[in-house]
Amino acid sequence: MRYTAELAKPERHFLPGDFVLTDWNGLEPYFQDLEQRVLDSRQALEKWLRDMSELEAVVSEDASWRQIRMTCDTENKELEEAFRYFVMEIQPNIQPYADRLNRKLVECPYTADLDQHQFFTYIRSVKKRIELFREENIPIQAELSVLAQQYGMIAGKMTVTLDGKEYTLQQAAKFLENPQRNVREDAYRKIQERRLQDKDALDNLYSELIKRRHQVALNAGFANYRDYKFEDLGRFDYTKEDCFEFHEAVKAHVLPLVSRIHEEKKKKLGVDTLRPWDTEAEPAGTEPLRPFKDGGELVTKTIECFDRLNPFFGDCLRTMRSMGRFDLESRKGKAPGGYNCPLAETGAPFIFMNAAGQMGDLTTMVHEGGHAIHSFLAHPLELSAFKEYPMEIAEVASMSMELFSMDHWDLFFTKNDLARARRHQLERVITIFPWIATIDKFQHWVYENPAHSLEERKEKWLEILQEFSTQVIDWQGLEQYRPTSWQRQLHLFEVPFYYIEYGIAQLGAIGLWKQYKENKEKALNNYMAALSLGGTRTLPELYDAARLRFTFSKEHIKQLMEFVSTELEQNCS
Repeated sequence: MRYTAELAKPERHFLPGDFVLTDWNGLEPYFQDLEQRVLDSRQALEKWLRDMSELEAVVSEDASWRQIRMTCDTENKELEEAFRYFVMEIQPNIQPYADRLNRKLVECPYTADLDQHQFFTYIRSVKKRIELFREENIPIQAELSVLAQQYGMIAGKMTVTLDGKEYTLQQAAKFLENPQRNVREDAYRKIQERRLQDKDALDNLYSELIKRRHQVALNAGFANYRDYKFEDLGRFDYTKEDCFEFHEAVKAHVLPLVSRIHEEKKKKLGVDTLRPWDTEAEPAGTEPLRPFKDGGELVTKTIECFDRLNPFFGDCLRTMRSMGRFDLESRKGKAPGGYNCPLAETGAPFIFMNAAGQMGDLTTMVHEGGHAIHSFLAHPLELSAFKEYPMEIAEVASMSMELFSMDHWDLFFTKNDLARARRHQLERVITIFPWIATIDKFQHWVYENPAHSLEERKEKWLEILQEFSTQVIDWQGLEQYRPTSWQRQLHLFEVPFYYIEYGIAQLGAIGLWKQYKENKEKALNNYMAALSLGGTRTLPELYDAARLRFTFSKEHIKQLMEFVSTELEQNCS
């Protein structure tokens, strides 16, 4: 199959070509048209679905741009107000119409005549949304959208001064790679102290989010927000018990490998004890990995790297660059983190990140680039709803690209540094699992016990953190930083329960990389075939399309960890 990254100018058939969303009064007539339209044939239903898809794409892209612009500049009050206006004044008016349109679709006699293979997951999710919809949750969900964005505003203001110069926390992290241990320690302590300054504000923000989320769950007839959110996220194919099995498998088969990695780091650095500021360091005389100088160079090199894998991959990023779809470098006032935001109407997504010239920034770039490729592959699907793929396959798209691209990292590193870079990546593949399990298990407890006190939250976090920590890192004298270390994970604030997906997808990515080591062309074909299905298949079917097993079993995780560990020892030494 031939894939293309060329995007035709969106052609509207329902909304005017020059329509711009400004207020609800201008938007409502299109929802009224859809609600009042008579669906007296399959053809009428299909036209109605296409028109609804067009409306959804226009509204979605407008909302996405408001959020993108706000995260790029959290100190701009006009951008903040534009986002707030959408979630408080437009989105709440859309939701009752969306519910009635969902019911219209399900009740239409011609819906049964649609291609059930193509429409099964869409209709299933529509029925779930009808089941979960509650009028009284609309204002609460609007408040939650505004509240969740406060995390980025608080974190975006965090800076530290090192060597007489002000740095964002993302920029300051490069000092943790400095060969001089005293420089690393100074940077580490200053970063942690800066985080502590806002610990109460973030604790209070999280408490407000928990309270409102719990009320949403109660209104929808659930005992707790965890149970509600599993349904809301469309987790049709696994349960909370599967998550618990994943936690146990990480303890059994990943933690020992993490301990070994830390022991090797301690030996390599020649230190008596491994401290938190040592984990990213290299021995004295070894310069930190610096794969690029600035955001422009990062994009250029990544495009060439993707070209070597498959010209289509490079074309995706080239198209995005020509459309101005990158904001890569860290700066004060910019929200933390990184993301690829699909833009439903125009098709080319937007990549946002906080690059500071570090090895981890390269990983983030190829990760988000994998998401971007997924956006391009799914865009030709007929309906917007078909492009709404599960996050558990979306993260396979991104995490697989981290591993595929290693073959061409000579573009970023000298021959001497290349093995170090690959080792760094494979160690990260292993060491991320305990943190995923920690964050996921913490969220289960938080929402099972929504009335917990701040003290109980602190104690439970420390208990879970200890459960998934190795004994190699020495935390003596740093105890004050541990109880609120969860606050650096933005997912807890902005996208609750979206974290186990990284663990599930990492297993899939390792599986695809294993295929790639055996037959590159076949693995990349499997990758693209699965991603081009968007959300038109169930999660197990999407994994099957990529020739992957969808399982959390201890034995499966054990086998994949052994594979990565072998690769690490044989090819990265």
